Amino acid sequence: MYSTADFKKNLKILIDNDPYVVVDFQHVKPGKGNQFTRTKLKNMITGSNLERTFKSGEKFAVPDVRTRDMSFLYKDESGYNFMDKETYEQMSIAGDDIGENVNYLLENLDVTVLFFNNKPIGVDVPNAVNLTVVETDPGFKGNTVTNVFKPAKMQTGAVIQVPLHINEGDVVRVDTRTGDYVSRVNE
Repeated sequence: MYSTADFKKNLKILIDNDPYVVVDFQHVKPGKGNQFTRTKLKNMITGSNLERTFKSGEKFAVPDVRTRDMSFLYKDESGYNFMDKETYEQMSIAGDDIGENVNYLLENLDVTVLFFNNKPIGVDVPNAVNLTVVETDPGFKGNTVTNVFKPAKMQTGAVIQVPLHINEGDVVRVDTRTGDYVSRVNE
C-alpha cells in the first residue's frame, strides 16, 4: 500500500480499479485546516488525464503492472504480433491498445510491453527510430533553408514534417516521443 507521503513522479497507484501513474503532485499545508496533496494522474489504460486532490495520509493499492521485453514481428488481421525475448512466446495486441506508437513499429524492433493483470495495455518504443520515406513532394536544389518543412509519409504509414531537401527513399531519424524529424541517416 502507498500513502500520499510516498507520492513521486512515475509512481503507479490503483484508483477505482484502474492503474494510474503520478505525472505531478504537490503537498499543500494550508495555514488553517488539514494538509492535502494535489495530483495530476494519467490512466495507464485509456491515457486520459485526471486532476485530483487527496487528504494527507490517504492509502492506495499497488496495481499489478509488469513489463516484458519483446520484439515486434509483424502485423496481420489479428493485430500486431510480438515475441517475448526470453520465452519466445508470441502474442497479438490490438492497435487500439498500442495507441500512437503503431506509427513507429518496424519488424524486429525491440519494445517494452506493459501488462496490467496479465493483459497488455501498452507498448513503449525506443526514443528514436529510423524510418524510410515512401512518399513526399520532390525537393528542389537550393532548398536548404532551415525551418521550412513538408509532409512525408513513412514506411509505417506515419506522416511527419521533414525539411525540403528530404526525398523519397531517404532514411530519417524520428523522435517517437514527439513525432518530430531529428536528422537524415546516412546508411
